Formats: sequence, structure tokens, C-alpha cells
Amino acid sequence: MATCITCGRQLPAFTFGERGNVCSDCRSSAIDVKGDDVKRDIDNDPRWAHRAGSAAPPPVARVRPRMPITKVLVGMNAAVFVAMVFSGVSITEPTIKQLLVWGANWGPLSLNAQPWRILTSNYLHIGIIHIALNMWCLWNLGALAEQIFEPWTYVLTYTACGVGGSISSLWWHPLDVGAGASGAIFGLAGALIAALYLGKLPIPRQALRATMRSLIAFAGYNLFFGSVIRGIDNSAHLGGLVTGLALGAVLAKHLTSPPDVRNRWRNAVFLAAILALAGAYSAVKQINGKVMPPGLTPSFYLPSLPRLHR
Repeated sequence: MATCITCGRQLPAFTFGERGNVCSDCRSSAIDVKGDDVKRDIDNDPRWAHRAGSAAPPPVARVRPRMPITKVLVGMNAAVFVAMVFSGVSITEPTIKQLLVWGANWGPLSLNAQPWRILTSNYLHIGIIHIALNMWCLWNLGALAEQIFEPWTYVLTYTACGVGGSISSLWWHPLDVGAGASGAIFGLAGALIAALYLGKLPIPRQALRATMRSLIAFAGYNLFFGSVIRGIDNSAHLGGLVTGLALGAVLAKHLTSPPDVRNRWRNAVFLAAILALAGAYSAVKQINGKVMPPGLTPSFYLPSLPRLHR
């Protein structure tokens, strides 16, 4: 009597179908181990094409973007907010004095001894709702930015647009306190609009149009509500947006160039951007640098300063 070539067990004398030289137990074990490979072989075998409609197709793995730069930026904003809360700042209604202690933008300080506030104010938020809305926008825009820009271009664009928004705010209303990331976020949207429009990227036309419509709608919608809702710093939005549009338009020329060409162009663009922002800051300082009358201290203004959400 025939025996199984795997385990040596005797095979039955009569079976249905094709007689094999492996027992049913060993065959089941082999199917369990190799089932995935067998399924792939069957799916790729043209002899089984006529059965394609008899079962559901295998699931297709989707690659999710990792978004490392966006996660770092969101994490930095969240870390500052958590540190503020643990230091005793209100989670919903921080005071003007607390905002200034943590680095908010304010003309009498930003245009004189503490220019670093034009950067730190971009990582400072005025309550849980403010940071939640801004981080939601950054997360969605960042997912696209990480596909269009290489990491350094993304980081430098975000930073330059935030600084541009702060300078615009100091020019428009130097005696108001401003904080928030939306100048940088608006700038990121502007950079993406210009890059997608001018960059000749390998993106299907239909997808490109849909993305452009979404970006333009985002900018237009938020600018409109910023103009009608009290307490929103539309000057920072506009400053960031203009900065982003300019950067995106210039960067678009070499977005698809070889890495060495693209990197050289990026370095030149952001060197020029630093000089332009420094010039804009100097001009605003000449115009509004003496906004606080002599003999008065910042505490004189604190009770009456409006808060500006970006």
C-alpha cells in the first residue's frame, strides 16, 4: 500500500479526484504555510483569469505618508502650549502679560530690544481652540507640502512665511499683541499654490485643478472671515501668504531638477529671502520703531491691548 512521502503514513486505497502521494493532514499543513504564496500564484496565473469575478479581489496595501517634518512642527507647537499650561497659563484665556512673557509679538518690544519675537510668536497660541484649529490646518497642508518640497525647503518656507507674517503685523498695528502659527500656515498654502501652478510637476491635470481649488478656497475663506471677525490678525495672514507666493514662484523653477541643482537654487533663494525679510523689518522699524511714547513702560499698555489670533 502507498505511503505519504512526508510522514510515512499509509494512504487510503480509494480517493475522490486525483490520487496524490501526500496525506490529507500534510497537505493541509502545507496549504496553511504556503497559502499566501499559492494565492499570489493563482492570482497571477492567466489560467485562473476566468475565475476573477468569483471572489473578492485581494486587498491593496496603501502607503500612508509619514510626514516627519509636519509631525515635528505640530509637536513643537503642542510642546510650547503644554509648557504654558503647566506653568499656570489658562488653557482657554491666557492674559496679555502671560503671552508677552512667552514670546508674543508686540511692537514696543519686537521693534526694539527683542526682535526674536517675530519668530517665537509663531509657536505661541492663545488657547486650546486656537492651537487646535491651526494644527489641523498645518497637518492637512503639511501632507501636501511634504510631497512637493524636500525637507529643508519645507522648513525654510514655513519659517520665512511666519516671519513675514509677523513683520506685516508689526507694520499694520504695532501696538497690538499677536501670536499664532497661521501666518506661516497661510504662507505654506501660498507657496504650494505658486509651486503647483508654475512648477510643471508630474501631476494629472484633474488632480492638480482639484488641489489648486482647495488651496485657493482655504486662503480665500480664511481671509474673508479674518476681515469680519474681531480679534483675527489678517495682516499676518496676508504677510505670510504674500511671502509664500513669492517663495513658491521662485522655487518652482527647479522643483524637478536634479538634487544638486535644486539644493543650490534653494540656498540662493532663501539667502535672498533672509535679506528681503531683514530689509522689510528695518523699514517697519523706521516707521513704527518708536511706537511707545518716552517715559511709559509696557505695563501702561497691558490692560487695553487687544488680543490678536492668527
